Amino acid sequence: MAVHWEDRLQEPEPTVNPTAGPHENPYLIGVGRADCTGPPGDVPLMGYANLEQTAAGIHTRLFSRAFIVDNGSKRVVFVTADIGMVSQRLRLEVLKELEVKYGILYRQDNVILSGTHTHSGLGGYFQYTLFMITSKGYIKPSIKAIVNGIVKSIDIAHRSIKPGRIYMSKGELEESNLNRSPHSYLNNPAEERNKYKSNTDKQVTLLKFTDLDGDGMGMLSWFAVHAVSMNYTNQMVSSDNMGYASYLLEQEKNIGFLPGEGPFVAAFASSNLGDASPNIRGPFCANTGLPCDYLNSSCPIGGLKMCVALGPAGSDMFNNTKIIGENIFKRAKDLYGKARQEVRGPLHAAHQWVNMTDVTVQLNSTHTGRTCKPALGHSFAAGTTDGGGDLNFTQGAVEGDPFWDGIRDALLGAPSNETQDCHQPKPILFSTGEMTWPLPWHPSIVDVQIITIGPVAIVAIPGEMTTMSGRRIREAVKQELEAQGTFSNAEVVVAGLCNIYTHYITTYEEYQIQRYEGASTIYGPHTLSAYIQKFRGLAKAIAEVRTTYLNVLFQPTLPKGPEPPFFKDSQLFSLLPAAAVDKKPINTTFGEVLERVDSEYTVGDVASVTFVAGNPRHSGDIRDKTFVTVEKYHNSTAHWDVVHTDASWETRFHWVKNGAESNATIEWHIPLSAQAGSYRIRHFGHYKQRKGFLETVIMAYEGVSDVFRVSKIKSNY
Repeated sequence: MAVHWEDRLQEPEPTVNPTAGPHENPYLIGVGRADCTGPPGDVPLMGYANLEQTAAGIHTRLFSRAFIVDNGSKRVVFVTADIGMVSQRLRLEVLKELEVKYGILYRQDNVILSGTHTHSGLGGYFQYTLFMITSKGYIKPSIKAIVNGIVKSIDIAHRSIKPGRIYMSKGELEESNLNRSPHSYLNNPAEERNKYKSNTDKQVTLLKFTDLDGDGMGMLSWFAVHAVSMNYTNQMVSSDNMGYASYLLEQEKNIGFLPGEGPFVAAFASSNLGDASPNIRGPFCANTGLPCDYLNSSCPIGGLKMCVALGPAGSDMFNNTKIIGENIFKRAKDLYGKARQEVRGPLHAAHQWVNMTDVTVQLNSTHTGRTCKPALGHSFAAGTTDGGGDLNFTQGAVEGDPFWDGIRDALLGAPSNETQDCHQPKPILFSTGEMTWPLPWHPSIVDVQIITIGPVAIVAIPGEMTTMSGRRIREAVKQELEAQGTFSNAEVVVAGLCNIYTHYITTYEEYQIQRYEGASTIYGPHTLSAYIQKFRGLAKAIAEVRTTYLNVLFQPTLPKGPEPPFFKDSQLFSLLPAAAVDKKPINTTFGEVLERVDSEYTVGDVASVTFVAGNPRHSGDIRDKTFVTVEKYHNSTAHWDVVHTDASWETRFHWVKNGAESNATIEWHIPLSAQAGSYRIRHFGHYKQRKGFLETVIMAYEGVSDVFRVSKIKSNY
């Protein structure tokens, strides 16, 4: 049966008279949250580019959080998901799904997709060769979970739309980020640096969403810090520090709901975090305790790998995550309570696709520059103080290495003279823009996008901008918006890791130093200037539309630009083999307890139980489900109530693989707030077994621990 566009809109769209005043005509607001956790077994985690860092359980679940704002004639959407970054493939698949459901209501120009930049989310959702190599290819169950989670969060927001108001609040947050490349930052002009009191952005910008009664619907904030408190040794899926901040605020607002449930949505989105680390104690040599070399972040003995930045709790990544997440949560909670400045005014959206390999930049009245075909420098392989490389590369390399260059030339081919000249002073390690087998190694076509809600302009950055790069973008967009006189006191927000991933974006001056961030600025030294030029163009188009009498009805008219490729599934590859048939120890069953809980615990203790388990990949779509429950017995009802799931901060699901056999160890870190009483821990999963010679079948199983007591004080017996 044919489906008409009108039929795809699942419900009538609310209408509001666009000529009414702001108090008579509030915004229409929708908020939504949905699970986007993929298979927490065998799939590489995305962020540290370490193929051995594969998922082996769940620390916290991953969620997509969506915010829809409508003024009766236009609609904009901002989504932030607990993933490393939004890839081009992910965005294109999400937009295709939205088109099937809603026709032209949600489009590339009015929907921004952003990633929190957790390095403990799942990979496998890219279509360019470099990213596929570092995450074992295109992994359908992984990308499907993220696409479906994002779309579902938008569905929920769409269905929840009602009249409401938006308030903005801003404030500083100290002791939560540190510049990990201060030497690069110092290469920016002194007069520019003198305008700022810190070499990282401390500002938290927050939007508070309420209904017309003033009851909170949600909160969206931006802060510049890498979500790398969970370090490169972690193998559990985790939303990291930003996700923990969301967890805390949502748990506080959604009383009586389990994590991931309840109407209030709290999102902590990424910003210009390129050089901003949560490891605020800075880099030290792990073997000596002495500070690392300032210029190249290495150690006299052990080199780069020994140079490790420490968080506020030292090397304890769980406490580091907790401390940074709590800091962000507390500041946001304070700003949320103080938010009084109402956001009013028209909505606008502007978007273009840009060929970032061929942008001519007007540097001054007499000189131009241009962007380059993508390439990564030698210092890219050095990594950062948040996770160093394994080989003998160093940060700050402005000359190549004959040994590694020779290997590259033999295996991949040498960079062309044109590309080498364009990227100077970067010594090119991989000339990815000239590598096209089996598919292009890096994107050429990139999204640039801005949405405005009244005076608030959200700039969708397709990568990781450094502190000063973000400041320059904010200043340029603000200047352009206000030049026409249609914006006053524009508040420009840099939203990071949006729509497509293009690594880093440094300033021209930082690029000259060629630390990791500069070496990973793939379109060359004029990358930032090109983005400023393009975002200025979007801002100008929005400002000019607002000068028209009927601005509420018109969208900026901009050239669409060259569309990006959408490669067929048959062109993509996967390096992740199918999960094998599960085996178990002799005389056991799946779900059977191998290591029992103790009979009694005190709050603050850790209850632990180990089960015979199957591969979590066999559980299929795990969204809105759980591998774990912690349950409390109620004498009055003779019923077991679930008090925690695997989405809870207090639980940890460790999947331990030993050949074809595997175990699941469930930990419950009993909080001080736990009530005294009787508890049990349950584990749910699936295993694959053979059925006949060629067929296999997936079977569900569950296991349950012994009942144990939790008390507020330790027993003397």
